[in-house]
Amino acid sequence: MRSRKVALLAALISALACAPVDGPRQSVERGDGAPPSASAPAAAMPGAPGIGDTDFPKDGNGGYDVSHYDIAIRYTPATKRLDGVTTIQAAATQALSSFNLDLSGLDVRQVTVDDTPATYTRQGDELTVRPARPIGNSSRFAVKVSYSGVPEPAKDQGNLGTYGFVPTADGAFVASEPNGSKTWFPANDHPADKAAFDFTITVPAGVTALANGEMVGQPTTAGGKTTYRWRERNPMVTYLATATLGKFELRQGRTPAGIANLAAADPRFKSSLDRLYTTTAEVTDHWTTVFGPYPFGSTGGVVDDYAAGYALENQTKPLYGGFDPGESIIVHELAHQWFGNSLSIRRWKDLWLNEGFATYAEWLWSEHKGRRTAEAIFTQYHSRPATDPIWKYPPGRARPDDLFNQSVYSRGAMTLHALRKAVGDQTFFQLLKQWAADHRYGHVTTDEFVALSERLSGKELDALFDAWLFQPRRPS
Repeated sequence: MRSRKVALLAALISALACAPVDGPRQSVERGDGAPPSASAPAAAMPGAPGIGDTDFPKDGNGGYDVSHYDIAIRYTPATKRLDGVTTIQAAATQALSSFNLDLSGLDVRQVTVDDTPATYTRQGDELTVRPARPIGNSSRFAVKVSYSGVPEPAKDQGNLGTYGFVPTADGAFVASEPNGSKTWFPANDHPADKAAFDFTITVPAGVTALANGEMVGQPTTAGGKTTYRWRERNPMVTYLATATLGKFELRQGRTPAGIANLAAADPRFKSSLDRLYTTTAEVTDHWTTVFGPYPFGSTGGVVDDYAAGYALENQTKPLYGGFDPGESIIVHELAHQWFGNSLSIRRWKDLWLNEGFATYAEWLWSEHKGRRTAEAIFTQYHSRPATDPIWKYPPGRARPDDLFNQSVYSRGAMTLHALRKAVGDQTFFQLLKQWAADHRYGHVTTDEFVALSERLSGKELDALFDAWLFQPRRPS
């Protein structure tokens, strides 16, 4: 299946490098043209320390919405030291006396809000910032955090394994789902808050830095250090941000349909580079005929020499950790560019909208290639005995302690095939394209998908979705 979490996925990687902490910074213009105190009401209150996801109550933060991250990091593989300056542009959704950012482990040196020093405190993974003056409701502001240290990746004893910023012998492997971005930059670390990203990454000469989006200009080398600049101009959830660093062989060009394509492989996996490049091009172009226009400026993939045991659909550059990815895994991760990346979940309980769709894409690809039909794959799964654990885990309500359960993937895909059989191919494939178009770059919920399915089909489908997504038993 896909993403890290499940051992059938394979690993991610994406070599991005570090940037000078003294690089150029983007300024922020306030919407009200005045300092926060000019518009801030007396009733300014602290922003909530969580974004409101009951399954992950400490993830994300309330009181503001991020529009842009400017991440500048220097990283030295020999010492594993990271020095960073992250500037966050945001708008207050309430009058703020203070607000929180998610940041794990790293030492904070300074925080400013609109270029004015701010006080701050740390408690666990929460960085609480108190600006010199309150920030008014709807006011835009910029917070800049300077920090350094040795990143400590997140570790989960369940099916997540190790994730976040993972130091390697020649760089770093960066795959952050579900909440590992806080291991290398301060953020509103929850998929409910999407933003554009700029990366400036400085690393020792000879190390390649790969990040999301497209490279801005050419790398520059001075004093034994090389700086790379990348930009993802389309909204992205924080867990898809990557700065994968190391020694890589690259192949760049365009797909037959004209989409920019970049494949990268650690020298150990050099033999897989051409196949990764050509398969990525073929699959990306095909999905545009099934799901609609490709939502981003480039496609690609990265194979790193880190035995992560999983893959992650990092936006524009899926990461494959320590193995030569098979065709079905590439198919899965690229389908996520539509379902999971362009269309993002607002709460983790709806994870089947990411994983079920990407898994069903594997079935559609098999059908497209004249191999097994989606119906045959569906039937094989459905033939499992009623006592099989897959039936006891309703995928419509992903569990925080077992997010990436096989049911979320396979039974999620079965839900889509059951829907296809109920509404017919013409309506089903129209539904996929309209779903992707209606919510492009936005957020989605299960209720919204059910509503669109019923509207396009003219059928009442509550019983179908209830049986496949919410009942702890095998549907008939």
